[in-house]
Amino acid sequence: MPAAETPEQITRTRTVTARAILQGKADLRTYPYRLLAVVSHHGLGGDQISEAVAAAEVLGQFGWDLVSVSEFASNRIVYAFLRRR
Repeated sequence: MPAAETPEQITRTRTVTARAILQGKADLRTYPYRLLAVVSHHGLGGDQISEAVAAAEVLGQFGWDLVSVSEFASNRIVYAFLRRR
């Protein structure tokens, strides 16, 4: 994953990494959709969930609401699904 996720990449995939959000390296100002998936694939289990939820908390300040968090054991990735208010 690149150090900074481009707005085009985020729009195309409709995903952004939790790490990019937490490090201030993702720009969602031009994101055109109402739904977004925040992905966490660093750490193990609880760490991934904490990272995804922390990123959702940051995005809450910018008009996003957490809808759901899911952990996919087959590929060890956690997704936080958000909806823009």
